[in-house]
Amino acid sequence: MSCPGHPSCSGGSRSPGGIWSWSGFDLQLLETPEISGVEYQNGTLAGYELREYLLEKWHRTCAYCDATAVPLNMDHIHPKSKGGSNRATNFTLACIPCNQRKGAQDVAVFVTDPKRLARIIGQAKRPLRDAAAVNSTRWALFQALRATGLSTVTGTGGQTKYNRHHHQVPKSHTLYALCVGQVEGVTAWSATLHLATSTGRGTRQRTGTDKYGFPNRTFSNAKSHFGFTTGDLVTATVPVGKHRGVHTGRVSVRAGGQFVITTSTGRIESSHTHCILLQRADGWQHSRQTEQPANLT
Repeated sequence: MSCPGHPSCSGGSRSPGGIWSWSGFDLQLLETPEISGVEYQNGTLAGYELREYLLEKWHRTCAYCDATAVPLNMDHIHPKSKGGSNRATNFTLACIPCNQRKGAQDVAVFVTDPKRLARIIGQAKRPLRDAAAVNSTRWALFQALRATGLSTVTGTGGQTKYNRHHHQVPKSHTLYALCVGQVEGVTAWSATLHLATSTGRGTRQRTGTDKYGFPNRTFSNAKSHFGFTTGDLVTATVPVGKHRGVHTGRVSVRAGGQFVITTSTGRIESSHTHCILLQRADGWQHSRQTEQPANLT
């Protein structure tokens, strides 16, 4: 199955400009890596496509010793010197020590544990089932996006990873979206992120429970006390006591006027007289944070 512009279509993300970018695995290339006639399949990108797929398929884990968070090599299950191919079905991941110890041995010779051998062979024979299922679902989503009139482009997971390396973009889940599809260049990106977290609009629950599930307190039906509503963003200036200082966070109101304020460092209590309203609760919590690296091997 293919879509305009590229033989693969799968899940993507929306850029700040409103363009949806789409990325996934090129199933045709994975099944027949020696295929010719398409320019992108004959260059560096072909290797990225296969490596990215293998990382997902083998869960970024060495097939022989279960090592994780270490450099992993592509390893021929059946070595080419003994008739093995370069198809996706004949590759697994191996850490450097296992890869060196295996050398040109066949997997049946190198792996002496029959259960592990059966697992490796079994997993190798199911190379595209999960990717095909996900791609089919994402194809339907792609068509729905196109029906809205949004500008939509497609790409592959290997292409996205190639773009990130080629343009020297840091490993980040948010910056990854800059590298989806055909990318001519990436010159700059934001150092901070605007985060919007859904906080809801309170609860209809009127009875609190203890750790065993038995009722131990009753909540008021009133949603607002002293001009504040649970979920409002406030600043509390506490003059005395162990919580002395200025605290900013979301407030939980109490009929008695002693509010609980949840900040980035914990929870404090403060009288309503010490609180200043910053933002009314609208079901969302907004914040900014520095761009953080991610483990996107």
